[in-house]
Parts: sequence; C-alpha cells; structure tokens
Amino acid sequence: MTDTSFDVIVVGGGPGGYVAAIRAAQLKLKTAVVEREHLGGICLNWGCIPTKALLRSSEIWQLLKHADHYGFTVQNPSFDLGKIVKRSRTVAGQLSAGVKGLMKKHKITVFDGHGALDGVAGGLRKVRVAKDGKPVADIAGKHVILATGARARTLPGLEPDGKLVWSYKEAMVPEAMPKSLLVVGSGAIGIEFASFYRTLGAEVTVVEVMDRILPVEDEEISAFARKAFEKQGMKIMTGATVKALKKGAGSVTATVEAGGKSQDITVERVILAVGIVGNVEKIGLEGTKVKVEKTHVVTDGLFRTGEPGVYAIGDLVGAPWLAHKAMHEGVVCVEAIAGLHPHEMDTSNIPGCTYCTPQVASVGLTEAKAKAEGRQVRVGRFPYVGNGKAIALGETQGLIKTVFDARTGELLGAHMIGAEVTELIQGYTIAKTMETTERELMGTVFPHPTLSEMMHEAVLDAYGQVLHI
Repeated sequence: MTDTSFDVIVVGGGPGGYVAAIRAAQLKLKTAVVEREHLGGICLNWGCIPTKALLRSSEIWQLLKHADHYGFTVQNPSFDLGKIVKRSRTVAGQLSAGVKGLMKKHKITVFDGHGALDGVAGGLRKVRVAKDGKPVADIAGKHVILATGARARTLPGLEPDGKLVWSYKEAMVPEAMPKSLLVVGSGAIGIEFASFYRTLGAEVTVVEVMDRILPVEDEEISAFARKAFEKQGMKIMTGATVKALKKGAGSVTATVEAGGKSQDITVERVILAVGIVGNVEKIGLEGTKVKVEKTHVVTDGLFRTGEPGVYAIGDLVGAPWLAHKAMHEGVVCVEAIAGLHPHEMDTSNIPGCTYCTPQVASVGLTEAKAKAEGRQVRVGRFPYVGNGKAIALGETQGLIKTVFDARTGELLGAHMIGAEVTELIQGYTIAKTMETTERELMGTVFPHPTLSEMMHEAVLDAYGQVLHI
C-alpha cells in the first residue's frame, strides 16, 4: 500500500518540481510528486526541449541550402515535415522517461493526478489528488511546494482554435507546412517559431505591440536581430496590435493596427505567443493566506508563501519564466526547508536565451537599464566578423556587448547575438555570480581559435584595449 505521509509534497512535476523533489530526496526527506500529465512538465514535453529539436532541423536545412559555400554539392534537397515533428516528439518522450527514471532512482513517490491543497490535519498539510474528477489519493506532508507552472495567455477574440489559430502546442506538431504565418508576439517563444517556419520556407509576419522585437533584450541587440530577420525575408511590425481575426475555410485575415492606420493581412495560420498566466486555479488556494497577484503566487526570497508550510516556485511565482530559474528555485526552496540556509535567488544572474537564427542570449542589466539606475557605464562591443573561428564556421553575423560600472568595474550585463551565444552566455553568468571585475576578465586567457575570444575582446573594448578591430 502506497504511503500517504511525507516530509515534502511537490505539486507539479515540471523542471522546478522534479528538481525540488530530487534535492529533497538527496537531503533524506521523504518526498512525493503529484503530476497531472507528463513528468518534465511543459518545458520538457511541449516547450524548451522539443522546440530545440525542431530548430536543430531548421539549422541543418539552412546549412544544406548553402552547402556549396562549404565545398559540397547537394542536389535538390528536401525535407519531410512529418519526420522533423516525429524526431522532436521522440526527443521529448526520451527525456520524460528519463525524469521518471530519476524519480525511481531517488525513491520519490509519484502520484498521477491533479493535486490541490485540502487543509491541515494533525499538523500536516493535506493534498487531495484526483484524476479525471475521481479521487486518487489523500496525502499529507509537513511541507508542500506548489510548482504548477503556467499556461499560454490568450486575448479576447484571438483565442486559439487548434486549427487556424495555434498555440505553441499546435505550432510544434503541424500536419502540413503552412505557406504563410502571422506570429503575434515577439518574445522568445514567438521569435523561435517565426525563425523555424521562416527557415523552412514559410512567409512569416511578426506583430509586436511594443516598439521593438525581443523587448526584454538590450535595444542594440533587438535592432541587430530585426535587421537579421528582415534580411531573411521575415516581415516585422512593431508598435502594432491585432484587432481582430476573421477565419475562412483555410486561412485567417488579421486586422492589424499600427501608427493609427489599419490593414488586413491574410495568412494560412496564426500563432499566438503573447505571454503566460500562472496556474493558480483549482489548487486549493481558497481559504489560505497564499497571496496571488496578476495570476502569480507571491513569495519571499526563500519561496515561502503567506501560508505556513506552503511554498511556490517556478513559472507560478513570476518572471523570468525560465526552466533553469525554476530548477534553481526548487533547490533553494528545499535547502531552506532542510535548514541549510541557502542564498536567496538573485534574478540579475539568470541568463536568458532565444534559439532563433541568429541566437540571442543575455544576462544582467541592459545598457539602458543600467543608466536608468543612475550608473555611469563603460560599454564594450565585438563583432563576429572580427573573430577567426566565426569566419571559419561561416557565421560572421553577430555581436557581443558588455556593460560595466565605470566606477567599480563591476560587470553589470552582457548581451549577445550570433552563432552559439546560448552556450557562450554562461561564461558571463559565472563572472557575474562570482562578482568578477573587468580586471579579472581582462586577465583571463581565452582559448584560440574559439568564439569565446569575442567575450574577452568585448571586455577589452570597454576599456579601450580591444585587439582585433
């Protein structure tokens, strides 16, 4: 008979939830996870991982189309969309099975169903587990961590229908390649889908309500990205709003308003990518002291809610909505529960990555935000075209930018666009976490020939010592 009493119960088996459970088990806490759908959550099954598999296929397609540049002859290349999608789903399935294996390895009890808080009894937090509306188990724990994640935001009149108007789920498993697409929203999700479909040949229009695409990124990087995307044939409309969608038999006509003018754009499919909302409904928050603001649970720096014994992590607690942030929050939360006195999360040290072509990555303050804080800054830049490895790879489109405090030499932020910057950014992330100064970065030896040399050069440039431009 399955045990029903635990030290820690985690409601939600996504990146934050399953990592929290593993860390709890490592600390000898008797742990359970309640997951209503797939272990690994949205990220692993319908987000971070399978989209990267799709984007890898589009990267290969791009290389095949330019094979002659590298000395190869490829006649009449073609792709099979069904196989591309199948590979993506296989990758997701493999990793979901891997998480299941990790639960077994760490002796974590997994309950298949929807979990909700159900009061307190005998000093323990009760959690009710149900599947398809039917009771599965009543369990109790000293501590309950809510990791229920978030879902795609919808807008009135623009709701996805799964056929002509897609959410991220439909966009990941297309039955056929659309000839034309309208992507509403130019954050990481919207731009990744826009990049994937454009690379495979679709006519893509991106509509963004803000005055620039990738609005959380440094303005210089956003401008560079827009120029690169438009060179690829992508159409981009900023300061624009989709006012209405009119559905036809096999197409959608969107009414888009920008600069006081309105125009109709007809496409085969629309992808809605306008942010997320927290999954705060039906998890038993009623009658508790858990506070919710703008669909996200409010916590302190150690992820405690206003209700004793109840914690929240991941997308449920707000921005930045990133899997790696959720994972780290899970570890911090559990270590606090275990009395290990971890450091509180510093969101300025969390890198963000967008896996479009070219890739975009950043950590810390943008130049504009640093100046808005009243800081005097020193800014360094280095272009991909000045790097030997980038030229050898045939990847000369890109830029590395660093932002330092002019008084202290503190690295405030780093912003990158170009090949493999989603891997390179971790170097700057470590530097920020360790509170490295410009002197230490300038004195670091970077291997040659590598793309990482540009990171060194961008630091040198901030202090008038750049070598290769």
